[in-house]
Amino acid sequence: MTTLWSRRGVLTAACATAAATLAGCGSSTIASALVPSRILSFGDGQSDLGQVGGQRYTVNDGTVNVWVEQLAARYGQTITAAAVGGLGYAQGNARIVNPVDAAGGSAPTIAAQIDAFLATGIFGPKDLVLISGGVSDLIAEMQAFLNNTITLNQLLVNVDQAGRDYGAQIIRLVNAGAKFILATGVYGMGRSPWAIQLGQENLMDQLSFRGSTGNNQPRSFNEALLVTIVNQGSNVLYVDGASFFNDLTNSPRSFGLSDAVTVACNSVDAGAGIGTGAGQVNAALCTPATIQVGVDYTTTAFADRIYFGPQANRQFGVRAFDLLRLRF
Repeated sequence: MTTLWSRRGVLTAACATAAATLAGCGSSTIASALVPSRILSFGDGQSDLGQVGGQRYTVNDGTVNVWVEQLAARYGQTITAAAVGGLGYAQGNARIVNPVDAAGGSAPTIAAQIDAFLATGIFGPKDLVLISGGVSDLIAEMQAFLNNTITLNQLLVNVDQAGRDYGAQIIRLVNAGAKFILATGVYGMGRSPWAIQLGQENLMDQLSFRGSTGNNQPRSFNEALLVTIVNQGSNVLYVDGASFFNDLTNSPRSFGLSDAVTVACNSVDAGAGIGTGAGQVNAALCTPATIQVGVDYTTTAFADRIYFGPQANRQFGVRAFDLLRLRF
């Protein structure tokens, strides 16, 4: 996969080394026989299987519409939300360690989700752990910058720290006994309808994966993550969501989609919603009955201004599964 988040000099080399190690590039030519005994997930809205009211951050049409569910299905397994007794702990708007979520509420952080699992269970020798994070932190930090609460430099520093915090949680999983972990960071959020409408495409991509121009400068979220987990390659597969979704948004028709700009849903949330402001579309409220007139949500990349529709989710799940089978 193309490491689009890598850039210049020593930082480029460090991140390329980290990505190669964590992706296991060239490490195997034959898919291994790993058959997970259980599949668990932690994270944010990218992986939420309906923690609150059964609502997912995509079009809620009753299909396999979240990437972790698609990946599990490829193993012939199911994964359900922890709220209904399953092992899917991810929750929309959840940040990594900050208890104030992206919408100003209190969704359990990724750290708290891991706490909840470890309080009642342990990782088995063939458990597969899926983890996604960073989207909610980038939303919250970008909103603080747009509201003039923090400076540009503080925004960059905070995002760098969020990437490190995320990496620390992945290391925590390894230390707790998880032997097979698939981790993904943020997609290139400059491609989101939110960033496009704000005119902040370049800054959001810089925060996501493009990173700094010097060794002593704050790194992008994904770069900070990779540098933090560089020594975890024996247990961790990093799946580059930025690369995948950059390809998808650049050439949606190559993925069987009509476009990657239109927001499919019109399910406006009067409250804080997904953290991008009141009165905005919230995919967690979206069903086939709340689709914009004239839009085919089955071929549109985005459900709301941040989160993807079912087809994009399924395709990422397939990509992640294929890479996982090559790695473990």
